[in-house]
Parts: sequence; structure tokens; C-alpha cells
Amino acid sequence: MMSDKDLKEYSDNIELMKKNSGLKKSNKYRYMSGQRYEHHGSRTYDFGAGKLPSVTTVLGLTKDQSFIKEWQKKVGHAKAEQIKNHSSKRGTSMHQFLESYITGVGYDDLSPIGTEAKPMSQKIIEVGLLPVEEYYGSEVTLHYPGLYAGATDLVCLHNGMETIVDFKQSNRPKKEEWIEDYYLQIAAYAMAHDYVYGSKIEQGVIMVCTPDLYYQEFKAQGASLRSWKHKFLKRLDMYNEIKFSEKEQAKVEMKAEDFNVSEDKKQ
Repeated sequence: MMSDKDLKEYSDNIELMKKNSGLKKSNKYRYMSGQRYEHHGSRTYDFGAGKLPSVTTVLGLTKDQSFIKEWQKKVGHAKAEQIKNHSSKRGTSMHQFLESYITGVGYDDLSPIGTEAKPMSQKIIEVGLLPVEEYYGSEVTLHYPGLYAGATDLVCLHNGMETIVDFKQSNRPKKEEWIEDYYLQIAAYAMAHDYVYGSKIEQGVIMVCTPDLYYQEFKAQGASLRSWKHKFLKRLDMYNEIKFSEKEQAKVEMKAEDFNVSEDKKQ
């Protein structure tokens, strides 16, 4: 007969197995993968027809940087970099915990960053992932041929709707007006998924957690999601205009340099 201690340990192990068993996997979509490249802070993907800019690169180059510059000025450049690097590492660890839970693959991180990120991921699992009935892909690389590419955290069936999910960590709670780029990301991924896989993504869900385990959720559906798609395409146009201008400027500089060389030769 099992003692009370043995019964408790057995019960705890059952609960742990349930938590680590992952979400139900559906093979409705068979995802293709692209080669990712990093170059001087920008990211591109190649699916066999040339390199495509990542969604985050498009948004990074076209966003209003004034708020970030003011914040860096206020806290100091060194402190700002320290906060940014810490947040980035914590976010990476949190994503790894979430991916391991979704796919049912064991993972742990006992570092100081990991011990901070683990309860954040557990909060998202307990609250955010509760309505997920099944998932189609975790850390899915998506692309819109000829335009852009990127990796979304989760594609799933959420409350009966095919959904793009993005996990975010934040040092403090977010206000709706602060997260425009988050909405643009999920809108871009939804468009790419629909175009390549013939799906009808109905909503995007942004799941945010802070280190003190404050959970927030933001959704875009219907007309709202369509509006964010249009806004992303405008930012994509801005990105292409900037890149075109940079290429033209490079051509001008090259021609001027060639001219100087030829003049030197004449002398």
C-alpha cells in the first residue's frame, strides 16, 4: 500500500506528465522550410527563388524610432543596451520553454535567465494556451513569394478558429497603442499562410507576459485583421522604397568613385 508521501509524489508526477505531454498535433498543413540568413542586423529567408526580407526586418527599418531614441537618451546608452540584451535572452528562453511544451519535447534552463523565463512561459501555458484545441505548427517559417518571409510562434486551432499566435515578453504591461508592430507581424504571417497553404486564418492572438507574471492578450479578427494586413503592405512599400533608394545611392557613389579613378589615371 502506498504511503501518503508516495501518493503525493505519484500525483505530482502525473500532473508533470500532463503538463509536458504537449498539445494535440494536426498534420493539416505540411510546412516547407527556408534558409535563414543574418547580415548586419537584417534577416532574410531563401525558399529557392531568391532572398526575401523578414517581417521583423521590414518593420524595424520602417518604424518610428523617436520613442526608442528618447528612452535611450533618458536611461543612457549602456543601460539601454543592457536592458535590451537581457530582455532578448529572456524572450529566447521563454520561447524555448513554450516550444518544448507545445511539441512535448523535454527542455529546462537552470540559468538565471531560465529561472526568470520559465514561470512566464508557464503562465502563458496555463492561461493563453488553454483555448488551443490542436496545433498545426510551432516555430513555423512562412513566406509570401516575392515579397517577405518570417517565423511565427504557433499556428493552431484556437476557440474553433484557425489562428496565428505570437508570444511576447515585456518588462511592463503593454498598452494597445504601443504594440502596432505586433499586430502587423501576425497580419503578415496570416497573409503568407493563406497565400501559400490556401488557408483562411481567422484571427491573430498576441500573448504577453511580464516577469512578475502579469498576462495580457490582444486579438485581431475580421475587419480588424484585414485592416492590419493593409497597414503591413504599406510598411512593406516603405521598406522597398528605402531599399531602392539605398541601391540607387550606392550606384551614384560607385560612379563617382569610378570617375575619380579615371581622372587619376589621366594625370
